[in-house]
Amino acid sequence: MRAYSHRLVSTILATAFVGLAPSLLVTPLAAHAAEVRDLPDFADLVEKVGPAVVNIRTTQKVRPNSQMGGPQDDEDMQELFKRFFGIPMPQMPNPNRNPGGNQNRKNVPEREVPRGVGSGFIFSADGYILTNAHVVEGASEIYVTLTDKREFKGKVIGSDKRTDVALIKIEANSLPKVAVGSSKDIRVGQWVLAIGSPFGLENTVTKGIVSAKSRDTGDYLPLIQTDVAVNPGNSGGPLINMKGEVIGINNQILSQSGGSIGISFAIPIDEVMREIDQLKATGKITRGRLGVEISEVSKEESDAINLPKKGAMVRRIEKGAPAEKAGVQAGDIILKFDGKAIEKSSDLPRVVGETKPGTKSTLQVWRKGAIRELPITVGEADPDTKVAAKEEEASKPTNLNSLGLSVSNLGDDKRKELGVANGVLVEDVDGAAEAAGLRPGDIILGLNNVDITSAKQFNDLVAKLDTKKQSFVLVRRDDTVRYIALRATASGK
Repeated sequence: MRAYSHRLVSTILATAFVGLAPSLLVTPLAAHAAEVRDLPDFADLVEKVGPAVVNIRTTQKVRPNSQMGGPQDDEDMQELFKRFFGIPMPQMPNPNRNPGGNQNRKNVPEREVPRGVGSGFIFSADGYILTNAHVVEGASEIYVTLTDKREFKGKVIGSDKRTDVALIKIEANSLPKVAVGSSKDIRVGQWVLAIGSPFGLENTVTKGIVSAKSRDTGDYLPLIQTDVAVNPGNSGGPLINMKGEVIGINNQILSQSGGSIGISFAIPIDEVMREIDQLKATGKITRGRLGVEISEVSKEESDAINLPKKGAMVRRIEKGAPAEKAGVQAGDIILKFDGKAIEKSSDLPRVVGETKPGTKSTLQVWRKGAIRELPITVGEADPDTKVAAKEEEASKPTNLNSLGLSVSNLGDDKRKELGVANGVLVEDVDGAAEAAGLRPGDIILGLNNVDITSAKQFNDLVAKLDTKKQSFVLVRRDDTVRYIALRATASGK
């Protein structure tokens, strides 16, 4: 019975497959072949662009008895630490170093030790190479290796930390060079390639797609986000489109482990090419500045002042800066600069940064329910400019009002110290004010677009507030300002 069953099943299956072979066996294979034909072939692109991609290694001169440890000599760890922590790898104590310290080290000759590895690409046949500023920063020597194994010493022509771009030069001619494309034409979902030296492995090719455009990860750069595998050592290498054109410089990754997890960023090549002439001519990038600290307009703030959520909120102003001279006030919301709309706060430093210092422009600001035009002369950006925070002083408190605030007057000396023309000091908070995040030491500058000049005036205005409607106060804290929405209650609770 068992043998008969097997023969019967075999006959049935054979008949079935013979009858169905044309539709079920041949068609899937043909479909699979068609799918394979539709997949992109990157080989031609790599052959075209690869020779113009270079490996960059840097060294640093140190004295043998300086505090250098084993991990500092590891190029890959050095690059990883610098890229993801933003600082050079800490110097580790060497138990074998000369106990005589600096006195004995003065007569010890310096030696060259590996410092970091990275990538770059030749964009000019006469030896100009683009890479990241962090790849060559602080290097004593720069060595550039081509795909044909020729090695040259490189010289930094110019660099810009803000955009993390560096221009270096090697003494050679008739070099292979990349074709420069445009980053403004990229589309989310398009194929892209990265070529570089991850962990020192030269001419490594990885592929992926554009995940997003214009990621706000820095003051001056809307970066390109991709899922291309980028690792330490890829920094400074090209991001390439399917035409074989460079559309970005691989710059950083988002990772907790230090390895690729499918989120990487590249500097748009259009932004880079705008800097080339300045880097060649002066070795640095000159940018305009206003001298303001800004932030996004939050939903709570926009609701409180009945303004669409757009623009850049001025939190504080540097003393003597162009903004102060132009009459900009803390609490202003900048809507336009030189006629260009500021949709979000990150737009402002970019459009101002692209403006030549000394240029006369116009700011459109929202202040106390009205739009104003302020003429301003753009200054020159200074990365070291900071505004010192002020420490608030206590004075005699008054009773809580219906907003849950107890305030006192600011003396002339205190107003001068804080650089404000008006305002009252918050002594105590409760109820609505406490729930909204106000705290003692805050300065109330305004209430519903009215400047506050004294504690009495403020309390009188609060007493007249409609408990059915929200009001908003302009609050200063640690030299920054913001609008806070509050609703008065009969008891202040």
